[in-house]
Amino acid sequence: MDFAYELLWLLTVIIEGISGQGVYAPPTVRIMHSGQACNIEELRYSERVYTIREGETLELICLVTGHPRPQIRWTKTAGSASDRFQDSSVFNEILRIVKIQRHQGGRYYCKADNGLGSPAIWSIRVDVYYLDDPIVTVHQSIGEAKEQFYFERTVFLRCVALSNPPVRYTWKRGQDILLQGSDKGVEIYEPFFTQGETKILKLKNLRPQDYANYTCIASVRNVCNIPDKMVSFRLSNRTASPSIKLLVDDPIVVNPGEAITLVCVTTGGEPTPTLTWVKTNGMLPKKAVLNGGTLTIPAVTSEDAGIYNCIANNNVGNPAKKSTTIIVRALKKGRFWITPDPYHKDDNIQIGREVKISCQVEAVPSEELVFIWFKNGRPLKTSERMVITQTDPDVSPGTTNLDIIDLKFTDFGTYTCVASLKGGGISDVSIDVNISTSTVPPNLTVPKEKSPMVVQEGDTVDLQCLVSGKPKPIILWSRADKEVPMPDGFMQTESFDGILRITNVSREMTGTYRCQTSQFNGFNVKSREALVQLIVQYPPTVEPIFMEIRQGYGRSVTMTCKVLRAYPNRVLTYEWKLGNKVVRKGQFDSQDTTEYTVNNLQPENYGTYNCNIINEAGAGRCTFLVTGKAYPPEFYYDTYNPLWLNRPRTYTYSLQWTQMNPNAVDRILSYRLRYKEGSLQRWWEHNINVNEIIQKGELITHNLTELIKDQTYEVRLTPITRFGEGDTASRIIKYSAPINPHLREFRCGFEDDNICMFTQDKTDNFDWTKQSAATRTSLFTPNTGPVTDNSGTKYGFFMYIETSRPREEGEKARLLSPLFNVAPKNPYGATNTAYCLEFYYHMCGKHIDTLNVYLQLKGQTTLDSPVWTLSGNQGSQWNHANVSIQPTTSFQIIFEGVRGKGMEGDIAIDDISIVEGECKRKDQPDNNPRSSADRILTHLRLYPVIYLTSMLTHRR
Repeated sequence: MDFAYELLWLLTVIIEGISGQGVYAPPTVRIMHSGQACNIEELRYSERVYTIREGETLELICLVTGHPRPQIRWTKTAGSASDRFQDSSVFNEILRIVKIQRHQGGRYYCKADNGLGSPAIWSIRVDVYYLDDPIVTVHQSIGEAKEQFYFERTVFLRCVALSNPPVRYTWKRGQDILLQGSDKGVEIYEPFFTQGETKILKLKNLRPQDYANYTCIASVRNVCNIPDKMVSFRLSNRTASPSIKLLVDDPIVVNPGEAITLVCVTTGGEPTPTLTWVKTNGMLPKKAVLNGGTLTIPAVTSEDAGIYNCIANNNVGNPAKKSTTIIVRALKKGRFWITPDPYHKDDNIQIGREVKISCQVEAVPSEELVFIWFKNGRPLKTSERMVITQTDPDVSPGTTNLDIIDLKFTDFGTYTCVASLKGGGISDVSIDVNISTSTVPPNLTVPKEKSPMVVQEGDTVDLQCLVSGKPKPIILWSRADKEVPMPDGFMQTESFDGILRITNVSREMTGTYRCQTSQFNGFNVKSREALVQLIVQYPPTVEPIFMEIRQGYGRSVTMTCKVLRAYPNRVLTYEWKLGNKVVRKGQFDSQDTTEYTVNNLQPENYGTYNCNIINEAGAGRCTFLVTGKAYPPEFYYDTYNPLWLNRPRTYTYSLQWTQMNPNAVDRILSYRLRYKEGSLQRWWEHNINVNEIIQKGELITHNLTELIKDQTYEVRLTPITRFGEGDTASRIIKYSAPINPHLREFRCGFEDDNICMFTQDKTDNFDWTKQSAATRTSLFTPNTGPVTDNSGTKYGFFMYIETSRPREEGEKARLLSPLFNVAPKNPYGATNTAYCLEFYYHMCGKHIDTLNVYLQLKGQTTLDSPVWTLSGNQGSQWNHANVSIQPTTSFQIIFEGVRGKGMEGDIAIDDISIVEGECKRKDQPDNNPRSSADRILTHLRLYPVIYLTSMLTHRR
């Protein structure tokens, strides 16, 4: 009865399509799995839980219907924030994650949207199962024993293992399993806050017999074939938490390039603690060598400075930790500034006034920094008129000042401050400052030709400010018109020559830039500044970029091109062209659009119109494709069960389509239908009349009959109006057998892309290959393998094993069929349903080994004896084989090819079928011989009724 209901439903769908009531269909969606699932648990109709072991491959397939074909998008929730498809979504039918990790579990959503109604969404929850190695830690209730675990102390052995699903723990003492209540001195419990992650073994008032070997066994009950894991711990009267000491100074001050060895040793702990080093706020240097408690850093650099921690752990009590700090000595960034008479706020150096020279460097460690001042190469000491201070509380550390009081002419000269570190080994930093009559404050100007600067987008530009004065200070560049970063990403950019170079200029860089003097390397006076204007020209941005316009003969067509933005925006010209011919040109006034109209559309007006809008920086282009042809039809890609079986070797395909914008040009009068078989050059042609006006979204049906099974056909469909032919749509029709909820019939010629949902066995040595003789490489091994498929055409496909190198003798390739559900058992019968498995094989070559066919039942993990087998050379032709099978539950068929002694051993298979019922005897006639009638086209309306009646009669 299930089959009858399916046919009745199919009949309803087809009649609705034929009667023109079908419309554009909103999307539907569901999720299938094809990966390495441990279990699929049906929670409710709209959701499944897909269980997979960590490290396996997750593969989910999103199956959608709807017209037009929906767009598919995978998203995920309930996972780690670091696992969001790398912040992007997957936009195809298959979601595949190789070696899935625990953080990738969660709920996956497949969303299908084709613009009709609400998007369809289906979800599936993925549960990743894993079990980590357990860890045992030991603690005492009365503080931490400094040396060992004494009598009359309570000891806790805690077992922890991360897992999914929750782990189950078992404790053993020696070979005996410990259970709650089996020993008054032992208590086993779970802290409520651990949620099953921890199991504590409590030894109350430690006794001599409690000194023993303890084993914690962690188990997830073999889910996903995850084995149990265990860890052991020896508790004795010497058990103690770790203690350590460092054999290094703290801090350690070194020069760059020196080698450092940090040594940490244990001073106590049983079992022997493990030692390791870690760095606070960072990773250990890549060049560091860690050997237990010894850490060696060769050729240390300033990046290696920081706090290093030695940690000792033996899982007894808390880990021991001691730290030391590495300081790498350095001197860098020497700068100076001159302050003329800080009391009178002069900008110039004047005789008789005070002058302060400041010098600053960055030093590590800062307490080792010392300065020495020189005048014209001779050391200076503090005097009544020359006061040297090593630090200045008003400025940052590392600063020294030289105050020259009551400046005299004899004080002019070169002053040098030299910074050094007390420990030596680091090069000194020397800064020269010249004080003379030519030492004057800076002045900043912009050359006339350098502002405004007009450039085109993408160019390189140099903004320039001229600075005079002695010494010349550093110039700081920033944006003056807006609070945004400079092109290099910083708010300010330093320049030592007053030039700011900007490469690949963009329109966002248009604006005003400020250059100003810095106090560094110059006078500590009010900053001088100047402004430079940058103008970036860019070509017009227009819309539409592309538009298709279809209209009937004699009607008018108007094309409009609009300017969205451009600079300069008032020096715009336009030029309309049809192909290479200019049809109109002019200049913009105040409007931002230009139009071109074809008043009487004729075939000579068809073509591509380009409107170029031009300014000094370039051109923007609007493109219009104008034609009087009707839009192409759109094939209905998810036609329900488009295959009808006529006879064993023929089939009928229900071709369905909708018309894109049916009335855009003129009413569709008919369709010209052309189709051809495979590689044949002959086209069959038929005209389909349309008597009524086609409505948008209307589903039109036409049946192609007497098609040869396993053959593919190219179909072309062209709408025709009174103005002539429209644009043609084409598609490939492929034979594909319907797969019902319960197996009735399955046929596969390997013509479709998914090879009828056959898959490669991941445990074999190599794979079967899909091949057609027409596309097979000319370098293939001669004297073996087929030259056509079973039907005799070079363009048909088959599956074969390639036995050339690197394949070796005895290697196997296995091809797995889809999982078939058998028909329900007859409650009044004593036997299971039988099926006939038929296929064609090609075994030609002197090195042919064996072709095996296995029947594998659901839940079966090993391959028993094959249900069919054949070895050796069988000649250069396709041979037929069949075998009856009686599966008791859901099953798969496995084709296994075995490689022989050499490369001339290719084995091929084709045209596989599984049909309900025993295989026919060789002498039993075929009641449905292949028809030799010509292929014809019919617009079928009553055929489903006849077919349904015949099938129901046959079932009775």
